[in-house]
Amino acid sequence: MQVGIQTSAYHHYLTRSWQHLLPHPQRVRRLDMVSNVLSRFDIVGLQEVDGGSFRSSHVNQIEYLATRGGFPHHYQQLNRNLGRFAQHSNGLLSRLAPTRVEEHRLPGTLPGRGAIHARYGDGPDALHLFVAHLALSHRGRVRQLDYLSEIIQPLQHVVVMGDLNCTPDQLHSHTRFCDSLPLHPVRPLLSYPSWQPRRALDHILISSSLKAQDVRVLDHLFSDHLPIAIDVALPPRCLALLKELRKRQQREPGR
Repeated sequence: MQVGIQTSAYHHYLTRSWQHLLPHPQRVRRLDMVSNVLSRFDIVGLQEVDGGSFRSSHVNQIEYLATRGGFPHHYQQLNRNLGRFAQHSNGLLSRLAPTRVEEHRLPGTLPGRGAIHARYGDGPDALHLFVAHLALSHRGRVRQLDYLSEIIQPLQHVVVMGDLNCTPDQLHSHTRFCDSLPLHPVRPLLSYPSWQPRRALDHILISSSLKAQDVRVLDHLFSDHLPIAIDVALPPRCLALLKELRKRQQREPGR
């Protein structure tokens, strides 16, 4: 999301850098455009969103996108808390209430990287979804992938999505992450830079129990990365569990 900054050329990293510190009158208008696109989906993972500070005109961008996009459930993971000046966060928007949400502080030399773990349902047929934003450095990513490996390895139905800051080749070179986990990437999606995409830095990884359908890059220039999307076919037992979860939540709307 780049906290609502529209970047369409490399020189904008310099000329528009002030928007990381100061509010911009067009930022809410861009959030409205983003929410129109997000409203087509059931679950959305967000990185580099502001949780409500001076630079975002005190708008919690996750809450705003959830409201405008029609998502009854949202979650914010605050990764870099600069008080009233910046609330740098990951976000999750969902039409179905997760059974449980955990946040993980990812290891690294510099603090501020994290992952959200949302679980839908209970038991071995539950769906586990991770929204992650990994480090820029190779050493930092290796530590973070090792950390996630420990969490994901015992799980059966898993989706990992986010800005992993590495190409598919770099991801495949991480032996422990690839060999110990039942995850496989969907086809590479060129998403960076958004105005002339040449690199696949944003990924959706799924377990072998899930099937990827209609994998695509969305041609919407909202930040310096293009959004990516996927339709996922769930195995029968997992799908039945989620349907039962939806029915239960409909009977208990307050939950």
